[in-house]
Amino acid sequence: MTASLSNGAANGSNDGITAGLSLHDLPKSSTFTSNLPPDPEYPTPSASHNAPRQNLGPRMVKGALYTYVRPEETSDPELLGISPAAMCDIGLQAGEQDTSDFKAMVAGNKIYWDPSTEEGVYPWAQCYGGYQFGSWAGQLGDGRAISLFESTNPSTKTRYEVQLKGAGKTPYSRFADGKAVLRSSIREFIVSEALNALRIPSTRALSLTLAPNSKVRRERIEPGAIVARFAQSWLRIGTFDLLRARGDRKNIRKLATYVAEHVYPGWTSLPSILPEPASATSSTTINPDRDVPPEKVEGESPGEENRFARLYREIARRNAITVAYWQAYAFTNGVLNTDNTSLLGLSLDFGPFAFLDNYDPSYTPNHDDHALRYSYRNQPSIIWWNLLRLGESLGELIGAGSRVDEEQFVNGGVTKAFAPELIKRAETIIEKVGEEYKAVFLAEYTRLMRKRFGLITENATDFDELFSGALDMMEALELDFNHFFRRLASVKVGDLQDEEGRKWVAGRFFHAEGATGLGNTEEKARKRIAKWLEKWRMRTQEDWGNDDERDVQRQKEMKKVNPKFIPRSWVLDELIQRVEHGGERQVIGQVMEMALNPFEDEWKTGDRKQEERWCGDVPRGNRQMMCSCSS
Repeated sequence: MTASLSNGAANGSNDGITAGLSLHDLPKSSTFTSNLPPDPEYPTPSASHNAPRQNLGPRMVKGALYTYVRPEETSDPELLGISPAAMCDIGLQAGEQDTSDFKAMVAGNKIYWDPSTEEGVYPWAQCYGGYQFGSWAGQLGDGRAISLFESTNPSTKTRYEVQLKGAGKTPYSRFADGKAVLRSSIREFIVSEALNALRIPSTRALSLTLAPNSKVRRERIEPGAIVARFAQSWLRIGTFDLLRARGDRKNIRKLATYVAEHVYPGWTSLPSILPEPASATSSTTINPDRDVPPEKVEGESPGEENRFARLYREIARRNAITVAYWQAYAFTNGVLNTDNTSLLGLSLDFGPFAFLDNYDPSYTPNHDDHALRYSYRNQPSIIWWNLLRLGESLGELIGAGSRVDEEQFVNGGVTKAFAPELIKRAETIIEKVGEEYKAVFLAEYTRLMRKRFGLITENATDFDELFSGALDMMEALELDFNHFFRRLASVKVGDLQDEEGRKWVAGRFFHAEGATGLGNTEEKARKRIAKWLEKWRMRTQEDWGNDDERDVQRQKEMKKVNPKFIPRSWVLDELIQRVEHGGERQVIGQVMEMALNPFEDEWKTGDRKQEERWCGDVPRGNRQMMCSCSS
């Protein structure tokens, strides 16, 4: 399979790809369960299937990476919405959502395993642990998510693991009920597809199903729902965490090998050792050589890199790129525990997430995060903290160097004599990976921000003079982050030739109530924005010149990377209210249509006024909303 950073073509537009298949004809597989150890209590699909469903509830599971477990049945399910882009990218034909097979599958009422022949793919839930808010939480696992099968898009040859969230209890549910509420399910359904459309690496959402007879107790009694979602892999750092905590050397090696050979395109897809120290301006850091034979060890003592070191580096690089996208588009995950951090560098497990409204680096959408551990500002450092935990899990394999395949090491463990050398090598490599992570993040963030500001060429002063200056200004004046860029895309450079013109344009960036921010007057705010606009004008003209036609082209290019619509918290909150309490259904498709096409000026929702309202100024009382982890 091919593992790429994006999970599919944004907006579902796959040029040259043939029409999709029916759900029945979509190729299905079970690579995960065929290659990794099952729960010893239910080692086969039949053992699980023949057990009473209530017996498959919470307990400790050891020596395994998953448990065979079928979804609980859903009575009278109602399909509330699908993502046309996700349908296309997974390889399903248009209209398949109207079939009884599709509706039954996404509600958990159909599995693709035949008990009479024991053929097909039996569902499973993954076993993992994790550090939550910096503390070890022990066994966690898929407490309400059940994977149905893996499917391969016949055109792109990309394999996805299809999963239901809210499908019932599993051995990993702990004290919970295995359900998901409609509120959080709507949020995940929309944001998964919105991130993909923004080209941010993310898991995907295929459909949203209401479980009308499922009453779920959270802070109140709420209706239940199921999100059918998919990803190239649902493995996370927490999967390794649990194995390390239990001293399971055998399965750490087995899992690492599986990740390289079945999640990534193979050992030779991993990056070769960097010939020089990592740097955000180095071409070898940004695009390292690959195609290294699996058995080859590169470099000199004490930093020789074997294939497991290369795997660790690739996981770090993927996550660096993803968090760069988060920062560039002001997406704040809200909960970045190690069990929420993907081994493929995907945004996943959406709880109290949000896009920034006003630019406030200390903002967190999680009202339980009193220490601001997972604030927008902290996301790059927190992801590295999580990657350090992964480095600890892979430490033996990384530190073994050229002896990683020796019988003594594989079956006998680390000898006392070898331990100091192994530890030194592992520490050296992890430290170097940290520098590589920072360099890749900075390079990708700078590239994205350069495009958002409408620049073509690289200039060493851009980061400090232009980018940081704009961010400091946005924070001080309480300007809306994403509105700032979209509105900047519409500014004509010709309107910025003199101070009065720049001060007039500055007013476009204010909220509806005018200038805000501590100690700011409108005149003071206009002057500050005008001063920055002059720097931007000069820098833009370096790249685009003074020609009006070129300036029109610059505006078009900026609109391609600066969204008009993002699913802000207040929009999602309104959507939830209208669906859950107002009984509306059409509005789900309207929001999805906009989320799938965020860079457009208008959409085909049939309600132009509503479109503009959702893209307009955030109501003052709805800015920087927060929510809980309960879902």
